[in-house]
Amino acid sequence: MPLTRWNERFFASTRGQVVALLRRGLGTVEDLAQALGLTDNAVRAHLTALERDGLVVQRGLRRGVGKPAYTYELTPDAERLFPKAYGALLHLLLDALAERLSPDALEALLRDVGHRLVEGHAPPTGNLQTRVEDAVELLGELGGLADVEARDDGFVILGRSCPLAAAVEGHPQACLLAEALLADVVGVPVRQTCDPDGPRCRFEVGTMAALTGGSPELMPGS
Repeated sequence: MPLTRWNERFFASTRGQVVALLRRGLGTVEDLAQALGLTDNAVRAHLTALERDGLVVQRGLRRGVGKPAYTYELTPDAERLFPKAYGALLHLLLDALAERLSPDALEALLRDVGHRLVEGHAPPTGNLQTRVEDAVELLGELGGLADVEARDDGFVILGRSCPLAAAVEGHPQACLLAEALLADVVGVPVRQTCDPDGPRCRFEVGTMAALTGGSPELMPGS
């Protein structure tokens, strides 16, 4: 996966170079100063800024023949700056599974993965709106971004950035993973009505469409 323009600019900066060197294990001020051709004080200033931004943390002391030196490491937030091939790998995995499993079996597998993602998450509490907001927050932790619209009979979660975008293209059933996850978090029926061509995530939560699976003939009074 290519770097974004923001990442390119960041890694071209001195602080970006500090992050890249820390990833390679150069963890002391002296190590970094020698690698970058900077003074120790200049490196400390950059480390202080990176600590403030939550990208670097001081871990301990490295003891040697001289004075012990503090060591620095990257935080998980800093690791997220580096490109990952998760989307492409997930897409290829779904390709392989689709070749080996029936459509029903693949859908069941994706729903099972969605249920597993919620394991360890606190059981649904509070009113429906609170639980929906909790579900949207969990989507954010997985790399997504979504808004919530209130309806007379429930809510609709509208995705602005899909964490499964790379996999959904060619595999719209991947949305069932998120559907199962959301249903477990909110504790009421959820139905995905995503647009796979966008992709734009859209989930009916507790609405009549969610309760009936979107089949008008099943709605009361029809």
